[in-house]
Order: sequence, then structure tokens, then C-alpha cells
Amino acid sequence: MTQSHANRRLVVAITGASGALYAHRLVQLVVAAGIETHLVVSPLGQRLLHDELGLEGLTPSGLASLAGFEGESEKPDNLILHNFRDVGATIASGSFKHDGMIVIPCSSNSLGAIASGVGQNLVHRAAHVTLKERRKLVLVHREMPLSLIDIRNMQTVTEAGAIVCPAQPGFYMMPETISDLVDFVVGRVLDLVDVEHDLNIRWSEKVRVGSRG
Repeated sequence: MTQSHANRRLVVAITGASGALYAHRLVQLVVAAGIETHLVVSPLGQRLLHDELGLEGLTPSGLASLAGFEGESEKPDNLILHNFRDVGATIASGSFKHDGMIVIPCSSNSLGAIASGVGQNLVHRAAHVTLKERRKLVLVHREMPLSLIDIRNMQTVTEAGAIVCPAQPGFYMMPETISDLVDFVVGRVLDLVDVEHDLNIRWSEKVRVGSRG
């Protein structure tokens, strides 16, 4: 853990849009950085983790796997799971100070609920609290194409202070694997919440010249 990450907290929510690899990589990196990570997963998010990662439930071993601790029987101490239905959890209160919330991936359903102010579960409630306390809220929307409803919801949450960060990887780094594409998106998200990383995502004159052959 770097000194800049000491005593830091992030809230991470996983909802039901395809893109479990993004969530997996993000959780792995913020936990490895020593950041206190508060996790909430929607029911469709749990299905996503099962269907795309083979995760068999949010058990201690399952959470350890999500955080990149393969073969471990217990989750890392700095990864705290909250019940999706518990709107009275700590992260639902404005008095719970943190350094930002990331919804990754963010479904259009979750985007719409956050935009409309509906707070019937912990993902939506924590997002609303993040906005009202003027903290960073990053929504990694992954669904496409966009309907006019999605576009208007993106405008609404942006005007409320959120950052819409679509999962759209760049190709100027000449990616060779799916992991390269995942790292590009996750690296951009980490930049938005001021988490240091060494993922290969930086634009430079050298990259630009190389990409032109």
C-alpha cells in the first residue's frame, strides 16, 4: 500500500450489465492497493459474476477469488461485502465518509434508477448519498446501443455530479489480449478516483508515432 492510499475508502457496486471482467480487475487492484473496499452486488450482478466468471456465490472464498486471491479460503480484510437489500447499511449514510463510488458495470436499469432518485436498494441509495455529499460517483455503463432514455438519464446524472465512463477501450496502445482491453477501461476508472496504478493506458508521442507505423 502506498502512503497516498492509506486510510482510503471506496464503494464498488456490481450490477447486471455484461462486463464482469471489468469488475473483477477493478476489485483486484483496489484491494491490492490496500484501499478499504465496500462492495455491494445486485442479484443480477451475482448472476453476471456466475455466468461470466464462474463465481459460485459471494462466499468468503468467492470474494477472495473476485479480489484475485485464487485458492484462498478467506476474503481479504479490506474487502467488506454489504447486503443489496440493506438500505440501512453504513454506505447508505452521508455520515460514512469515502473517496468515491464506482458502479462497474452499470446497467441501463441502474442508470435509470439513479437518475430518477429511486432508492429501494443499497446500490441506488449509496449512489444517491454519494451525489448529495458531492463525492465522486463513476458509472461504468456498458450496454449498447443507447436509447434516447439512456442518453437523457446520462445527462441527468451528469448534471447531478456523476461521471459517466462508458466501457469503451481505446486501441492506440495496440492491445493484444482481452486483458489489455479490460486494463484500459479499468485504468481510466482508477484515474477518475485518484488511485495510482501502472496499467499501460497512457497516450504519448511515442505511442502516436508507433501507431502510424
